[in-house]
Amino acid sequence: MLLKNGTVYDAVNREPYQADVAVREGVIAAIGPDLQPQAGEEVMDCAGKRLYPGFVDAHSHLGLDNYGMGYEGHDYNEMGDIVAAQLRGIDSFNPQDKAIPMALHGGVTTVGVGPGSANVLGGTFLAVKTWGSCVDDMVVKAEVAMKCAFGENPKRCYRDKGDSARMTTAAKLREMLFKARDYLARKEAAGDDPLKRPAFDMKLEALIPVLKGEMPLKAHAHRADDICTAIRVAKEFGVRMTLEHCTEGHLIPEIVARSGFPAAVGPTLTNASKIELVNKTFETPGVLARAGVQVSIITDAPVIPQQYLPLCAGLAVKAGMDPFQALQAITINPAKHLGIADRVGSLEVGKCADLFLIDSRRLELVGACFDPRNVLATVGVRGPVDYTVVHGQVTVRQGRLAWLDEAELAAQANDACRRYLARNG
Repeated sequence: MLLKNGTVYDAVNREPYQADVAVREGVIAAIGPDLQPQAGEEVMDCAGKRLYPGFVDAHSHLGLDNYGMGYEGHDYNEMGDIVAAQLRGIDSFNPQDKAIPMALHGGVTTVGVGPGSANVLGGTFLAVKTWGSCVDDMVVKAEVAMKCAFGENPKRCYRDKGDSARMTTAAKLREMLFKARDYLARKEAAGDDPLKRPAFDMKLEALIPVLKGEMPLKAHAHRADDICTAIRVAKEFGVRMTLEHCTEGHLIPEIVARSGFPAAVGPTLTNASKIELVNKTFETPGVLARAGVQVSIITDAPVIPQQYLPLCAGLAVKAGMDPFQALQAITINPAKHLGIADRVGSLEVGKCADLFLIDSRRLELVGACFDPRNVLATVGVRGPVDYTVVHGQVTVRQGRLAWLDEAELAAQANDACRRYLARNG
């Protein structure tokens, strides 16, 4: 497929530019002027359209907290084990969640999804595409982070089961990390001798990639003191961490920046449903970005419906965030946050062909303070998006899901994904 004459917002260069984009075998094959189609290749005239990378959300529960299902679709929190490091989000993900096609309509093509924040340790997140019929074919990276939580949620959920204070939450996380460190040391000391190895422990096994620096802790923390506690624990054990929600990050921007940890900010387009959210503001992403923090904007879907990720970025722009940094906060930054920036998050040759196209004439501006060159200047769009492309497959066409032959298109998407992963590991 050859996209001709579009205005490209690639999330790498600050200024947009006119170019053609060639999509072949599920990847971006070329970007430049006057590209020529191959024999039989579909050519799409994108004059008057803006081309963006497919949007990426670093923190969502799409597919685990299913749309319109209630308890039967609530598969994101295990309520009987406060330290459940052995759980894997991939085992709860439902590709038939009705919110997934809604995400495509908003141009969201990749999401980091996984357990909630009821537990001190909740299990692993995965990165997954929003198109396909089986999670094994949709997954970009099966384990991107180990979820942990600070603040109100663990002590609320386990107040009668051994955790009624923030210091207890921190102590339980430390205890598991100490045990995992000892377990790893004894495994390594045993070498190939099975008689000297410690008894197998699935929870401690799950924490070994964290201790080895292969996987970060994904730390749920809203309040400033919880953010500081999360940073303190990570530094104590020398592990990587991403700061999730970071609601009061604007109160301590220098501390967050000094930690070197990236921040995923949100969900902000909500009511303050608990005390640790009373200081939330759309100014937070901009404040942290100006302090030098790598910022992603998140929905925590379904807290905010997944398709409104770009809306949240637009409101951050309205609150003072630089428009280009806001674009990066829903494209390349969350891709880095999830450890998949080599595959998604920007329009660059060799990356997966995840694209979002929209007619410039249908952008509805809502405030003179917005930068009119940027889609993040929009809160509303008159009519649906034109196209969403995942792995080179058109999944939304002229505002409608391309499910005229759902089985065939899903098979094509799965095949494209498998080919891409086989090439890129």
